[in-house]
Amino acid sequence: MPLVPSTSSQAQIKCKHIGFLLQPNFTMLALSSAIAPLRMANQLSGEQLYRWTILSEDGGVVTASDGLKIEVDSCINNYVEFDTVLVCGGVDIKGTVTRKVLSWLTHLSRCNIVLGGICTGSYLLAKAGLLNGYQSTIHWELLASCQEEFPLIKSSNQLFILDRNRMTCSGGTAPIDMMLQVISKEYGKALTTAISDMFSHEHIRDENDQQRIPLQHIVGATQSKLQDVVALMEANIEEILCLDELASFVDLSRRQLERLFQKYLNCSPHRYYLQLRLGKARQLLKQTNMSIIEIAIACGFVSTPHFSKCYRNSFSIPPRDERNVLAKNKQFASSKESSLGSVKVQHQHQQHH
Repeated sequence: MPLVPSTSSQAQIKCKHIGFLLQPNFTMLALSSAIAPLRMANQLSGEQLYRWTILSEDGGVVTASDGLKIEVDSCINNYVEFDTVLVCGGVDIKGTVTRKVLSWLTHLSRCNIVLGGICTGSYLLAKAGLLNGYQSTIHWELLASCQEEFPLIKSSNQLFILDRNRMTCSGGTAPIDMMLQVISKEYGKALTTAISDMFSHEHIRDENDQQRIPLQHIVGATQSKLQDVVALMEANIEEILCLDELASFVDLSRRQLERLFQKYLNCSPHRYYLQLRLGKARQLLKQTNMSIIEIAIACGFVSTPHFSKCYRNSFSIPPRDERNVLAKNKQFASSKESSLGSVKVQHQHQQHH
């Protein structure tokens, strides 16, 4: 199986041009995570599937949040022939907003160029009104404030979202998964599987995966008892503790604990505990060879049917079907070595001739 779908001529493979606009104090890890899959796609396919240009507003050096200074290729005014432009944000993104950048992004939108944001970069798209009516995400530190500031945007806690001609990502290493999703749609799963193997990226996360928001950020530092109860839940996934036991541990009544969960987490203790257990079950399903019944028991479910029902209600897919999808993906991985060898031989043959 070839890593790139065959074409009748090499000219039919169009090289996609991606612009990365660096905002002051951008996150280096997020930028590297977005570019690395593109480079590896070129290397493994033997074709220039992607090229990229690094931009700043005025063409000057940009300092990342870790203090590294990055020389860019150009200022924003010199390039309009992109297929995609991604805004790379980081620390204090709100302080980097300028009219010039917002106007440029609006111009790109009118030219039907795909726009996106990495880490906090989607804030600039939101500020320009370019995410209204779209599903989008942003790093969890800004999620709540963006939901308040931009009510026309369907903000989500997902790791990344591809919605029509918009692509937004939470940052960190999540851009790897987002770009692998893009590459998969354009050139197939065989190539993305090979890329993830080269990066020792064992599990490609999809758009259904959520950011893990630190509990303290959600409930505030003063709610130590609520944090203690959640920690107790996380430590007792297989042997479930009842609500009275949890309340007693932090010297609260059952009713007081229920009020805390409802006020700060907008759900009951039972519901929160269930989601923790299902999250753990999903990790085991994707990362181990444990059977469905073994996973159910390990996550505190008394029967496989009850586990399957809860899992389907939460993730919109039964655990057995999700396991089957994973098995198909592994089939792509098993053919990677032979496919990669074939592509390299073909590429070397072309060079000799």
